[in-house]
Amino acid sequence: MKKLFFVSALSLFGCAAMAQDAVNKALVDGFRKDKEKSDKDASDPKASAKASFWLERAKLYENIALQGSEVDSSAAKTALEAYKKVVELDVTKKGEPGKSSKEATNVINGGEGTQLFNAFVKQGAEKYQAKNLSGALEMFQAAQEINKKDTLASLYGGIAAQQLDKKDIAKSSFEKYAANGGKDPSVFYGLAQLYRSENNFDKAIETLNNGLKQSPGNKDLKAEVVNILLASGKEDQAIQELEALAAADPKNTQNVVNLAILYDNMYRTATDKVKQLNAKVGSGNNAASTAEKNLASEKDKIAVYDGEVKRIGALIKKQPKNADLKRQLADVTAKKKESTEAIAKLEGEVKAAQEAAKGQDVAALQKELADAKAKQKEASEKAVANYKKALEIDATNYDALYNLGVFYFNEAVQLKGEVDNMNMTEYQQRGKEVEGRVCGKFKKAKPYFEKAIQAKDEAEAKDNLTNLNGVLEQFAAKGVACIEE
Repeated sequence: MKKLFFVSALSLFGCAAMAQDAVNKALVDGFRKDKEKSDKDASDPKASAKASFWLERAKLYENIALQGSEVDSSAAKTALEAYKKVVELDVTKKGEPGKSSKEATNVINGGEGTQLFNAFVKQGAEKYQAKNLSGALEMFQAAQEINKKDTLASLYGGIAAQQLDKKDIAKSSFEKYAANGGKDPSVFYGLAQLYRSENNFDKAIETLNNGLKQSPGNKDLKAEVVNILLASGKEDQAIQELEALAAADPKNTQNVVNLAILYDNMYRTATDKVKQLNAKVGSGNNAASTAEKNLASEKDKIAVYDGEVKRIGALIKKQPKNADLKRQLADVTAKKKESTEAIAKLEGEVKAAQEAAKGQDVAALQKELADAKAKQKEASEKAVANYKKALEIDATNYDALYNLGVFYFNEAVQLKGEVDNMNMTEYQQRGKEVEGRVCGKFKKAKPYFEKAIQAKDEAEAKDNLTNLNGVLEQFAAKGVACIEE
């Protein structure tokens, strides 16, 4: 943003410097002498009581500002003060403004053909060039007061204020620039950034849209609308805007990649939500079911232990002096006691889990889960479709290649989690088949990382490819056949 402003500002400052170089030394010397005389007369009661003196002084300082700033770098301010003095002194007996007063008023109000506005702008530019930002801002603000319909002083006043971190003044100046018909898109962009820094996202977007009315095809303004919508949490609206950008400029790879990234982010958010909802849905009924299974298992152990006690007891009757049988009986009796204590604890857990399940709105949770899965599926499909569309436009686009590789890699990791959570029975039934699909997804990611490295030699792609190759080697060592879908 600032860079765009500097380019515009330097063009003005350069003109000011060229004009100063052209000033004749004799003219400057004349200004200096006239200034000394005027300054002396300003303290003379007789001279300073005349409106004509102040009008002459105002014009002198105005000319110094326009043609000889080296005599007085703030001459425009003195000129304005002198013009105001003329208005004060030149009043007729009837209380009406005299001829000189009317002339001075016309200058102060930036009337047609007057030069005081230009004097302030020129000296403001010179102060800015000399890095006197406060002085420059003062000059530009005075110029704005003289000509309230101008865009030049409001533009450069905003720039100076922004450099001084006076955000309120900068916003006010840029708003005046826009209200007066300014069209420079960089100003609207910069003003939007000021509002964005305050989290005033609605005003930022309004500003960008105003800029787009002046420059309908400006890509930077359109892209920033999307960025601010994202920053304000309006992801769906951001996608709509970016869809429109991609449709209007179908060969713009970056728009398509950005759209894919938005869907990719939406997919990851939906995936996290699905995990959370699955856990929530299962936390009640599943917990109760698990507790009941554990309780039943412990009760089964009691039956086994009772059988062992009976069997060992019968043997001891036949061999009352057998120490090993007595030890076995003591071990079984101890284990039965542990199971009896465990049963009491599990019965409490079953009751608590059942009560927790009653408090859940299962139907609402299941609907929410179904909606999240639908959004997850849609976002996944659109992310992949747009990454591939970007590669149709530019087969060497690094971002599309790398992100698509990451997408398939992450899908493989998620599917692997399903295998990791299987018990032995489940794994024996379908574990190998799922592992094959996991391997297939990892393998699917590989060519995208390889092509990404060819497009741009980046460490992140290299590291991911190294990790991926290591994973595929582990699958090969286990004899897992990769199933590519």
